[in-house]
Amino acid sequence: MLVDTKPTTFDELIRISGLSHGTDVWLNNAQSLIQEGTVTLNEAICCRDDIMIYLIKKGLPPNPAFKIMETVRKGKALKDPAKWEEYKNLMKEHDVPDWYIKSCEKIKYMFPKAHAAAYVTMAFRIAWFKVHIPKAYYSAYFSIRAKQFDSEIMCHGKERVKNKMKEIELAGNTASNKDQEMYPVLELVLEMYERGINFLPIDLYKSHHSKFIMEEDGIRPPLDSIPGLGPIDAENIYKARDDGKFMSIDDLKIRSKIGKVAIETLKGVGLLDGMTESNQMSLFTTWA
Repeated sequence: MLVDTKPTTFDELIRISGLSHGTDVWLNNAQSLIQEGTVTLNEAICCRDDIMIYLIKKGLPPNPAFKIMETVRKGKALKDPAKWEEYKNLMKEHDVPDWYIKSCEKIKYMFPKAHAAAYVTMAFRIAWFKVHIPKAYYSAYFSIRAKQFDSEIMCHGKERVKNKMKEIELAGNTASNKDQEMYPVLELVLEMYERGINFLPIDLYKSHHSKFIMEEDGIRPPLDSIPGLGPIDAENIYKARDDGKFMSIDDLKIRSKIGKVAIETLKGVGLLDGMTESNQMSLFTTWA
């Protein structure tokens, strides 16, 4: 739609939102009219409000203009031929062109303009952050949308990300559902790297349990982005550390109420390096 319409204003973005959320409003309808040069984006029917406003401008009384709009936006133009013929004659009396009437007849459902405006406003805010405060954008996106975020693949530079993307591409339709869901996340991670933003190491004390944290030097992934560490274990660790540093692995296990698998997972990614197994000191350690 963007390629075909080439929008330049906020209003045109709202119109595109209306086109994209309607049924038979764009395909085989507005798209063809715009490509053929019959109308411009600003002249095409995009949102349901466009119909009533256009017809009133053409001179139709507000009441029939509203009724025609309601008939079209519900996809009922051709379901009551007698009534539609009455509406057609009224529109022709006010010089409504044939292309407009035919366009109305094809529509099955239309989006309200207020909804389209709300969608575009939200998208515009997100786009502003992506351009001007990218770390905030990526932190929010990965926290909310990236369900298949894997720190072992995504937090070690763009080459590993590219390799995983190639692996998924080569697998094609045989790629697992998890990998297929991961691919758009990988694309965004690669984009982030290309913009000069990096991930900071996952830290037992600095990482949130589920949110990506924006810091001065980059973005710090959460504990639950570690493959194999569940969200409940991650949250338990996050809460337990409020009582101070963990004295040992046993202390971590007891205070966080996590099991052996979680401990081994944390060991595997190096988060427990330098931490003793137990608080107890051996006789030899005491003598030393």
